[in-house]
Amino acid sequence: MTAAPAGAQALNRLAAYINAHSHALLRVTVGIVFFGFGVLKLFPSASPAEQLAVDAATKMTLGMVPETVLLLSLAALETAIGIGLIVGRRLLRPALVAFFLHMGGVFSTLLLLPDAMWQPHSPAPTMEGQYVVKNVVLVAVCLVVAAHEWGRGTVRHR
Repeated sequence: MTAAPAGAQALNRLAAYINAHSHALLRVTVGIVFFGFGVLKLFPSASPAEQLAVDAATKMTLGMVPETVLLLSLAALETAIGIGLIVGRRLLRPALVAFFLHMGGVFSTLLLLPDAMWQPHSPAPTMEGQYVVKNVVLVAVCLVVAAHEWGRGTVRHR
């Protein structure tokens, strides 16, 4: 039997390493994205989603919460979710719950702001709608992370 070429061995080692750390990699990268987007909302007009988020949150709160409070609350929430995902440990489960609740609000914009989300006379999303729809990838990633995390507590040893 001949040994695998060095390049193949290196790829196998890399694949094994990534496989062993894939859940942490997914968790931390989504955490970085959330942390970054949350921090952007702390600076006026820095976030491309700022007005969209404020408009949707204003509709959800029936206009009873000032825009600055909404924006700071969203910034704090997204930043906290990001920190929870990055750090993991005891912060992971609350961060995942907050993430999924937040995604409910994010996806509600597709219904709450149809003129901003969908092109006229077409089922195609606008650029803002695409910005929202792409979050299905983040949801899928966090479902994998959640399944891994929540599955760890249910494994029974014989």
